[in-house]
Amino acid sequence: MGILEKIAEIEREISRTQKNKATEYHLGLLKAKLAKYRAQLLEPSKSAGAKGEGFDVMKSGDARVALIGFPSVGKSTFLSLMTSTASEAASYEFTTLTCIPGVIEYKGANIQLLDLPGIIEGAAQGKGRGRQVIAVARTADVVIMMLDATKGDVQRELLEKELESVGIRLNRMKPNIYYKPKKGGGLSYNSTVPLTQCSEKLVQLILHEYKIFNAEVLFREDSTPDEFIDVIVGNRVYMPCLYVYNKVDQISIEEVDRLAHVPNSVVISCGMKLNLEYLLETLWEYLALICIYTKKRGERPDFGDAIIMRRGASVEHVCHRIHRTLASQFKYALVWGTSTKYSPQRVGLTHIMEHEDVIQIVKK
Repeated sequence: MGILEKIAEIEREISRTQKNKATEYHLGLLKAKLAKYRAQLLEPSKSAGAKGEGFDVMKSGDARVALIGFPSVGKSTFLSLMTSTASEAASYEFTTLTCIPGVIEYKGANIQLLDLPGIIEGAAQGKGRGRQVIAVARTADVVIMMLDATKGDVQRELLEKELESVGIRLNRMKPNIYYKPKKGGGLSYNSTVPLTQCSEKLVQLILHEYKIFNAEVLFREDSTPDEFIDVIVGNRVYMPCLYVYNKVDQISIEEVDRLAHVPNSVVISCGMKLNLEYLLETLWEYLALICIYTKKRGERPDFGDAIIMRRGASVEHVCHRIHRTLASQFKYALVWGTSTKYSPQRVGLTHIMEHEDVIQIVKK
């Protein structure tokens, strides 16, 4: 029996098993086996076959956004509208067969946008070019999931299932579980909160499935068996996702209103160029980017050339971005903006910058 057949058999057994107290250990073990087989499925083939066309694109710009969706939802049209890159668009499926990069220029930032080939159902098992598409999506800072508004929520559910099965967790935080394998001493199991979903016996059974008999486990939140398996596997990617419903000009205003109020969603029409500016504003928030302006002593700030950083960046990060030796020569900085109590404020390397702050660096 191949890996795909084993995965299908376990999925059938999980759907057949009624969830109750008596079956929770059995379900936990099945989920652990399922995660293990899926990890094996995603490992690159060891047989050296003929090399195909290059697929991944070198990371560039201030952030990377992956554009995924089913064929013919408008990804290529969206790329052509947002960037100066022309991606082939047509009314038939699978127009785009490789990864096409473009650059969105917004608020002084260069955001790399990757138009990935359409995903089909079963992509995680390697159907279409699904495995390569998903591998590229894992390297992005934000995923834009392009959906056809005329198809309801069917596409969203199928895509979420495909991404979930390859370890991409959308709009979720990493489980707050401390886990460390040891060389001996058995299982050390503790929790700082009451647990309702993971007992010590279940944790032990899941670890045994991965042939781990000595480990330290500390639950800091009431996590599910699936979240604990994610921590053991360790290669899960947690990233923000923006659900973009295209073709809203073809549905009723009531349906547009419903989709617009779904969390993490934006409604647009590429054909009629509707709501694209709002989508860019929302994407900027999801990428958590900030603009920082520099100022020389006795001169006005340079508002024409912003330094693009991630939210939470310190003065030290700004120094490294300007020049790698600047932090070692740093004496103090003067900062104007919302991050200070008064302007200008004299600050050190650990001061956290905010959007549109102005900084003047004084060297020793």
